[in-house]
Amino acid sequence: MNKRQFSVIGCQHAHIGIFISEMLELGYSCAGIYEEEPDGLARSLSNQFGVPLERDIEELLGDSVAVVGCAAMNDEKIDVIERCESRGKHVMVDKPAVVSAEGLQRLKAVVRRGRIQIGMLLTERFHPAIYTLKKQIERGALGDIITIGMRKPHRLDAASRPAWFFSKAQSGGILIDLLVHDFDLLRWLTGKEIESVGGYVGKTMMPEHPTFYNSASVQVLMQDSVIAQLYADWHSPVGSWTWGDGRIFVTGTESFVELRLQGDPLVGADPVVIRSTNGESVESLPALQPPWTITEDFMRRIGGEESILSQDDIVKASEATMWADRTVAYLNRYEAP
Repeated sequence: MNKRQFSVIGCQHAHIGIFISEMLELGYSCAGIYEEEPDGLARSLSNQFGVPLERDIEELLGDSVAVVGCAAMNDEKIDVIERCESRGKHVMVDKPAVVSAEGLQRLKAVVRRGRIQIGMLLTERFHPAIYTLKKQIERGALGDIITIGMRKPHRLDAASRPAWFFSKAQSGGILIDLLVHDFDLLRWLTGKEIESVGGYVGKTMMPEHPTFYNSASVQVLMQDSVIAQLYADWHSPVGSWTWGDGRIFVTGTESFVELRLQGDPLVGADPVVIRSTNGESVESLPALQPPWTITEDFMRRIGGEESILSQDDIVKASEATMWADRTVAYLNRYEAP
């Protein structure tokens, strides 16, 4: 690929900073950032990376631009994807790519037409601790997987959130926004497909935001009777050492592994991988660095090289998340019985 520029259309979430930083490290230059109201995050990232703010989207879809990054409002990302397709531009979006069944069908249609490649910042595949777990599974250290548990609490910081964040129609809600990572990891770690899903999403706060729900607990049955439990909430304490104490627990026939993705507050901030087996004492495994970043992985895919995350993976993770959102029971403390 000879084009050496990228651009950003839609700048509503700081995750897009990962894409900007990694594209710059790969030697690309940024043609600019577009955001309808640029005086918040867009201006901050413009200043941080020394890239221009642009008021005309068409300037960011020019001939020199190879790839577009997008962190628009969640319900508007599919519009940007289709616009990029119309101009033949590959596009990397923040998660989730879509928040509705209609959006999922539009996403599938873009993939089916095959004019562009779509990436999504499913960054957890590239987390050193999770990559280490994947390698342990691949070499058979866990034996056959029996259960997987994933815990994903998040700090809310409500005052800093935009209004659209509290609208399920615009954001997708807690299950779609947060658990898309977990549905992707379930398929990647096990190599198995999802057979059924159920659970609950609860609302016990903020009646002033009627469609904002604050906790999710989901049970997943996968092929070969592998069972998974997924949990997320918006209740990480303000005094916590991290925005979210993410944990992953995997039980196999030969060993058990626990990941503390943000470290241990009494030890340090580095990720922790703990393994116990039938034949050895408990040990801490060194976290392995993936061979390349998520952005480099996407660029490799565009170039026809081996990649860790495929377009099919993105579609299937999105599809599983939509399926779960349709299946779970939504429980609202403020609704009359």
